Amino acid sequence: MSRTSRKWCPNSTMHITIRGNRKYTIFREDLDYVNYMNILRESLDKYSNEFEIISYVLMTNHIHLQIETKERHIGIFMQRLNGLYAKYFNNKYNYVGHLFQERYLSKIIDSSSYMIELSKYIHLNPVRAKIVENPADYLWSSYNVYMDKRKDNIIHREKILSFFENDNASEHYKKYVENLIEN
Repeated sequence: MSRTSRKWCPNSTMHITIRGNRKYTIFREDLDYVNYMNILRESLDKYSNEFEIISYVLMTNHIHLQIETKERHIGIFMQRLNGLYAKYFNNKYNYVGHLFQERYLSKIIDSSSYMIELSKYIHLNPVRAKIVENPADYLWSSYNVYMDKRKDNIIHREKILSFFENDNASEHYKKYVENLIEN
């Protein structure tokens, strides 16, 4: 029996979730995170201007990506990204079997409010998991790019920050995200 095809349309923004098989760890040390980010950059370069990362977080056993697609199907990008990382992980740790649980999950983001909420959800993931108290303390997310604490040309933060007042959009976004922590 064949799998149902994914909902996708050109020029859409998507929420992608990738989980470790049986929720096992997919990042065992910092070098694993670094390699995943390198593979992500290489994959973006390969499909130049076809996919844009809006926000991300890499957790020990799962990943959230907020991606805008252009004309290519997201499956092409995800197959390369997940395949190359699984190959790296399997070789490094002599791992046998599936690294990732099923296929990645994908959902089309159909409104501006959902798009903004999703970026907040992604950036607060390490806080909810009680890894850090503040999202700025977590290294493996795009949050510090939004806060102007780190530069990363693969992150298209303007897609989110454009919804906030221009005079200091990063500060307004910070208040929006961190308000949930305080309450």
